[in-house]
Amino acid sequence: MAKRSPETDLGTSLRDEQGYAPLRSYAALGDGRTVALVAQDGDIDWLPLPSLDAVPAFSALVDAELGGQLSLRPDAPFTTEREYVAGTNVLTTTFTTEAGAVRVTDALNSGVAGRLPWAELGRRVEGLRGQVTMTAIFRPGTALRTASPWLRETVHGYVLRLDGLTLAVRAGEDTEVEVEGEEIRVRFTSRHRSHHVVGLVATEDEPLFLTDPQAVDRGIDRTVESWQRWSGELPCGGRWGEAVERSTMALKLLIHAPTGAVAAAATTSLPESATAEKNWDYRFAWVRDSAYALKALFRFGLREETHAAISWMLRRVREHGPQPQIFYTLDGQLPPAEEKATEAPGWRGHGPVKDGNAAADQLQLGIFGDLFTFVRLYVDNGNVLDTPTGRSLADIADMACDWWRRADAGMWELPEQRHYTTSRLGCWEALTCAVRLAEAGQIPGDSRRWQCEADEIRAWVEQNCWDERRGTYTWYPGSQELDASILLHAISGFDRGERMSRTIDALRAELGHGPHLYRYSGMREEEGAFVACSFWMVSALHQVGRGEEAAELMDELVTTVPNDVGIMAEMIDPETGDHVGNLPQALSHLALVNAAITLEDDAAGADGATD
Repeated sequence: MAKRSPETDLGTSLRDEQGYAPLRSYAALGDGRTVALVAQDGDIDWLPLPSLDAVPAFSALVDAELGGQLSLRPDAPFTTEREYVAGTNVLTTTFTTEAGAVRVTDALNSGVAGRLPWAELGRRVEGLRGQVTMTAIFRPGTALRTASPWLRETVHGYVLRLDGLTLAVRAGEDTEVEVEGEEIRVRFTSRHRSHHVVGLVATEDEPLFLTDPQAVDRGIDRTVESWQRWSGELPCGGRWGEAVERSTMALKLLIHAPTGAVAAAATTSLPESATAEKNWDYRFAWVRDSAYALKALFRFGLREETHAAISWMLRRVREHGPQPQIFYTLDGQLPPAEEKATEAPGWRGHGPVKDGNAAADQLQLGIFGDLFTFVRLYVDNGNVLDTPTGRSLADIADMACDWWRRADAGMWELPEQRHYTTSRLGCWEALTCAVRLAEAGQIPGDSRRWQCEADEIRAWVEQNCWDERRGTYTWYPGSQELDASILLHAISGFDRGERMSRTIDALRAELGHGPHLYRYSGMREEEGAFVACSFWMVSALHQVGRGEEAAELMDELVTTVPNDVGIMAEMIDPETGDHVGNLPQALSHLALVNAAITLEDDAAGADGATD
């Protein structure tokens, strides 16, 4: 069943005085290349074109003044309810005024044979009752204050230009089109059973195909059918099936269809903190996120996505190796080592808004574990590696043997180089996976060395990173601080015994806030709780034999963390429930899906044993 939001009174406006909507108010649309974010009042505040990592043509999300406007709403005060069409990423919003009600259906359209070669946004308006005057506004922004939009009249109508983009508004019958400056307004009146459509088509550095408005309208239906065919392959039953399906649908939005790369999030620079500068560009493909995604994709039997993701990643490693990178651009290039701050003010003025991510050149040893887990899952699910990949992985395993003693930036991409516990355990995970792959005949090399070094890492962690007095694994040797990423190594199998169980209790005591968990010591005062950590806690509780606690925590999280249509950001404010940081965040949705898989698979196994 599609999730429906409660009716929201927007007569006094959803937005603050600056024009920004709460991050929790956004739903997401996607077409395999880009993602649009739709606020609860019908405004699309984020739409990079033609791809997710392009400069956004509409970016009011981070620049209410000059980011541009792509809105569709009644002229009179209204309330809204919304939901996704079942099994799709097509959104319906019902606007209700004193005079009547309309239903708006929003889609980033697909083509007959898959992804369209241009970007196409369709917005259908159906009259439900009474009479409602509607206005659609199309005004491109300034591309994060780097370019100026301009409008040109052609024999085929008005065309908008922005840097290399060419955009055109498509309006159906019974509409009035007005032009003012660089803005196009489309007005019409909806009545009972009336049907209107407005749309936007766009290309970059190529000719623009002016889709007929009726074809845009048909494209919405085709897009619904396409999504439902895809989601029909998802076995999302069980206790948390609805939440799992919606998170999986959100993850599909972040898979870059031309390459198979998995974007970490759809946005850049949504702040993690109101007091510290923590703004990052997440429109890249992290190896870590791809590894976590593979488990979920295999669980659902999604063959094309899993093969595309691993093939893309392994080609990148061979091309740019031997040291695996933390992340890559969505088209497979090495990201720039520096980030550029734009002039855009940022969401609610919490800038800067960045293009690029400076973590690109960090040393993070956990990447070894992410990569090998990624490959082991592929092989464990009945697939085989090619010879060049096997040789490359053997070299990387040898590198992990030599490098695990180094200080690094850790999973959280910190400026301090330390001997982080979970960085060591990433190397342990890589080497144990390498041994398994060698035993399966998938990679060459000296597996005895890999096993010996894995044993050395285990001994080092047990001796240097366990605090018996406090009953917990610590963040790094000699530290009294805690790091929630240790939970991943209940999941990896490093420790599912008493020590990990005691560590869980210590983490909940020091880093917990209700069902939520902060990333590491000191973050309670600085940023929101990290959504993925809370779901990792679910999986870890289950792995150490505390299944009832795990299920209770899962119940609480799936009913409080996602917004009304199931979207999650990177973080959440435990006091208010406000979303914090970039969104939709792949790691948050992956952690939910994998926690549910862990609980449901083991429950199914237990049921089978009983039978």
